[in-house]
Amino acid sequence: MKAIEEVLHGWADYEKIREFLKKEKGIIQISGCVDAGKAHMVYGVGNGFGKKIIATFSEQKARELYEDCRFFDGNTVYYPAKDILFYQSDLRGNQLTKERMNAIKVLLEEEQMTLVTTFDGLMNRLMPLEKLTQFILRLAPGDELILTEFTKQLVAMGYEKNYQAEAGGQFAVRGGIIDIYPLTEENPYRIELWGDEIDSIRSFSAESQRSLENLEEVRIYPAAEIIFEEAVLEKGLKKIEADAKKLSELYQKEMKTEEAHRVRMLASTAKESIEQFGSVEGMDAYLTYFEEDTVSLLDYFSKEDALVFLDEPVRAIEKGRVIEKEFQESMKQRLEKGYILPGQMDSLYSYEEIVARLAAHKVIGLAALEMKEKALPAKEYFSIQIKTVNPYNNSFELLIKDLKRYKKNHYRVILLSGSRTRANRLAQDITEEGISAFYTQDEEHEVKPGEVMVAYGKIKKGYEYPDLQCVIISESDIFGREKKKKKKRRIYEGEQIQSFSDLHVGDYVVHENHGLGIYRGIEKVEVDKVVKDYIKIEYAKGGNLYILATQLELIQKYAGADAKKPKLNKLGTQEWSKTKSKVHKAVADIAQDLVELYAKRQNREGYVYGEDTVWQREFEEMFPFEETEDQELAIEATKQDMESKKIMDRLICGDVGYGKTEVAIRAAFKAVQEGKQVVYLVPTTILAQQHYNTFASRMKDFPVRVDLLCRFRTSAQQKKTIEDLKKGMVDIVIGTHRVLSKDVAFKDLGLLIIDEEQRFGVTHKEKIKKMKENVDVLTLTATPIPRTLHMSLIGIRDMSVLEEPPMDRMPIQTYVMEYNEELVREAIVREMSRDGQVYYVFNRVNQIEDVAAKIASLVPEASVAFAHGQMKERELENIMYSFINGEIDVLVSTTIIETGLDISNVNTMIIHDADNLGLSQLYQLRGRVGRSNRTAYAFLLYKRDKMLKEIAEKRLAAIKEFTDLGSGFKIAMRDLEIRGAGNLLGAEQHGHMEAVGYDLYCKMLNEAVRHLKGEQKEENFDTALDVDVDAYIPHSYIPNEFQKLDIYKRIAGIENEEESEEMLEELIDRFGDPPKSVENLLWIAKVKAKAHSCFLKEVTQKGENIRFVFLKHAAIDPVKIPDFIALYDYALDFTPDQKGPYFTYHFKKNSRQEKLSVTEAIEKILTDIEKMLVLHYNETSRQEN
Repeated sequence: MKAIEEVLHGWADYEKIREFLKKEKGIIQISGCVDAGKAHMVYGVGNGFGKKIIATFSEQKARELYEDCRFFDGNTVYYPAKDILFYQSDLRGNQLTKERMNAIKVLLEEEQMTLVTTFDGLMNRLMPLEKLTQFILRLAPGDELILTEFTKQLVAMGYEKNYQAEAGGQFAVRGGIIDIYPLTEENPYRIELWGDEIDSIRSFSAESQRSLENLEEVRIYPAAEIIFEEAVLEKGLKKIEADAKKLSELYQKEMKTEEAHRVRMLASTAKESIEQFGSVEGMDAYLTYFEEDTVSLLDYFSKEDALVFLDEPVRAIEKGRVIEKEFQESMKQRLEKGYILPGQMDSLYSYEEIVARLAAHKVIGLAALEMKEKALPAKEYFSIQIKTVNPYNNSFELLIKDLKRYKKNHYRVILLSGSRTRANRLAQDITEEGISAFYTQDEEHEVKPGEVMVAYGKIKKGYEYPDLQCVIISESDIFGREKKKKKKRRIYEGEQIQSFSDLHVGDYVVHENHGLGIYRGIEKVEVDKVVKDYIKIEYAKGGNLYILATQLELIQKYAGADAKKPKLNKLGTQEWSKTKSKVHKAVADIAQDLVELYAKRQNREGYVYGEDTVWQREFEEMFPFEETEDQELAIEATKQDMESKKIMDRLICGDVGYGKTEVAIRAAFKAVQEGKQVVYLVPTTILAQQHYNTFASRMKDFPVRVDLLCRFRTSAQQKKTIEDLKKGMVDIVIGTHRVLSKDVAFKDLGLLIIDEEQRFGVTHKEKIKKMKENVDVLTLTATPIPRTLHMSLIGIRDMSVLEEPPMDRMPIQTYVMEYNEELVREAIVREMSRDGQVYYVFNRVNQIEDVAAKIASLVPEASVAFAHGQMKERELENIMYSFINGEIDVLVSTTIIETGLDISNVNTMIIHDADNLGLSQLYQLRGRVGRSNRTAYAFLLYKRDKMLKEIAEKRLAAIKEFTDLGSGFKIAMRDLEIRGAGNLLGAEQHGHMEAVGYDLYCKMLNEAVRHLKGEQKEENFDTALDVDVDAYIPHSYIPNEFQKLDIYKRIAGIENEEESEEMLEELIDRFGDPPKSVENLLWIAKVKAKAHSCFLKEVTQKGENIRFVFLKHAAIDPVKIPDFIALYDYALDFTPDQKGPYFTYHFKKNSRQEKLSVTEAIEKILTDIEKMLVLHYNETSRQEN
């Protein structure tokens, strides 16, 4: 914006600086820059330079600068530094590579760009840019592409082959279709070949795997930063082997056999991995062996046309020193223990080297105070006065007062607002106060002294140049901190597919009519020269059941609450139907209870609260985070419940840290304003303390008294609280079951909030029930409540589900690596150096004390404690209490920490023997860190063991998938949902759920509830279609079993012509043109749906005859049957059978209509049945009358 850019033109030193930059290289320093004005300084002084690089001293600072710079330059990128200490982990999330590759992409493709990084980002050794660019593929339709070579190249570029490309860095090949998901793109690409030529390139959605738009040309950037040709790899490998040999011989001489063995292992692992995959795990650590001319990020920028800014030079260089020292020490210790090779000692530039490189560039240091750095003497020093604007905290009067002062002193005033409509309104409001202000969208407009201009733009904080008489005020200065904007929510479409994608051979499945068996895979079976795919299910005593792959909708995966092995059913016995009817009865009972309870609650009236007050709005504004959409809906729903006549009984489900407490806090505040008292009931003392802290800090500016009742309070304190509760002096009391004691009475209780209800015992639950009778109740739970159950309970229990994680959660950096003491020590020291705390998960109680002692000896400066479930409750609570209060640095504990503690200061978790834990446990554990806006680390450690290699690798690959909350997350969710269902419905239902499996149970419950509500009348029946046509998906078309099952399941669900067309389109898009057998599958699905609407139970072909069997009570018009038969020239018979009347069509008898094929005959007969025989609703009622 011209008005803002030209502010600095009035500065006396401006021209001098511009002159210096034109002629010379080297460093000049500008002091007096406050943080708010730094971005402006960069663009004011650096105007005319295409590329700018800003290096600062901390990650947090870099992210803030990145946000500020985006206002001036849309092409601003953040380039995170690599984590040197964890170079040699086996697997890491590719979040980091993604951000770094994206920065390089913008650097190469844009003329104007700004890169923000930290000083240690400059210290990483990189491949020369010209070598990296050789690996960027440019593809366009019409280019030649040889598939085998291309896939090899992708693997070399760091891509990973998968059966479908669903996450960055993956690719998939299906016939002549290649899907690639580059890290730098929003959406993956689909390349379709015609022979060896590219026929088309389109982008597609990773969620639905459907194409989005056609593309003219694409660039595919590598998925790794370091890639080499084979020749270079071989040369480097020789150096590695020579180094390892030398070092291991030295260690042998010194009698360090263990270290010598480790070094030899390093070399052999590197060799193995280069021969197999063409790269080394953690290639970055070996860079110096393969690349002699490494460069720094600085060298990616031209010395002539790029401008380098150092934010706070003294602190930036200090950061460089610290990083270097930390790195040297750590590497020295690793080298002594044989964890690394000598060449890896210099995988980082020293800060002196970087300073030397800086001198060859045009550099400007921006500092708040003038400080001289010996290592980096500046050629010139300039200073300017910039002040931060004082925040107005929502006070418009103050703003007007200031604007008048500015106007009187002939200041140029620019106000920026984050939305155009708000900017316009702001200008009008200011003008109404008697100060002329104007709103403009013209970027070139200049501001004259004494003018007030309002424009569109987002900056975090405003700033003022007193000497230049100019001030820039941001909207957040006036109205408080701007809340983060929403991301668009991706609505997750594929619910029913998911349930199938996880079906492995050997899993337990439930067939609705035959019961529980084991899935044994898909087999092709040929009957009378017709080939079809059958799904084989094995039952007890060796019975096997084959079902057509087109009838998949009758099976579900069996999921019980515990991982116990269920009992298989025997085919052909009554056992399953007995089980089913037992469960049916139980389900009907529970449905009855639920519906009655609902009716009862509807008839009673509760207290009606008024609309939101000004205070309420003010209170909500003070919430420091952005509400997620789910949170807003939940808050809205809760308030509506409170403002209505009915008694509130709402359940709020959501993962830990998804903001359930805030919903409760707002409801509590609303109740308190009308003089009502609130009880917040929690299962443990620790949680009570935590919630008390939260409530107290949120309400400190309002006259609300919050008290705590739990055993951390002395008896005198408790007594006083109880007395004050009776008098009505305490507004909100938070406590454990102590609140339920007889001596606790209330003056006017209005709202009861229960946290994690399932964790209270039976007696407590009874007391809670009594308390509930006529107050509003809000129940919170972190166990996710299953969707299916949620649907069937809607309208019976009010529920709000929070599924969306809050913004500002930094992704958790997950590393999977071999256990190594050095590493554990480093991870702990590093977390403590940023004043954080560490969880160390060790799941064996008998050795936990030793482990804690060992850690204490590794890191003597840390205070280490341990906790496990077998401790006395008091003892455990005291330990957790001091951990929350920050007195303990490292807590070694069993998996008890998965239950709901929220400590935002813990941002490193180390999990010992991670390969022994289940996925859902790991998922929940990992959710314990990363609660704040700092990057969190999770280290999953395992013991390296040659025997275990394969199993462990599989498990660790699963963990890796799950680092990006990928599919592992879905498995974990399933586990938890089943637990949730058990909790919600109570124990006796739990057994029934086990008996039939969770999915079928939900289906039955749903039907029962709908039946009671009087919704469901029609009979449920299945239509079977068995015709002699080849209908299956050949291996050559879809090789992957998951995908095949998934497509079968979705084809089986087709209900009309339109859906069939859509499915065909998707198949062509994802897998190419379908063979005949797949087209037949689609045809069968379509015909089946039509037969179902004609009340047909089955359509089967036996040789020359086709039989159409009706339901016993089919709604068809018997009077018209003779006319119908006549249509077909007596090639049709009608048989009125007891089980179900049927038509038989004979090919041979049909003289005139000889030409019909089987498929045509079936379609024609169905169309005629629909036209002539099927009664539509109004006819049925006519007949009955």
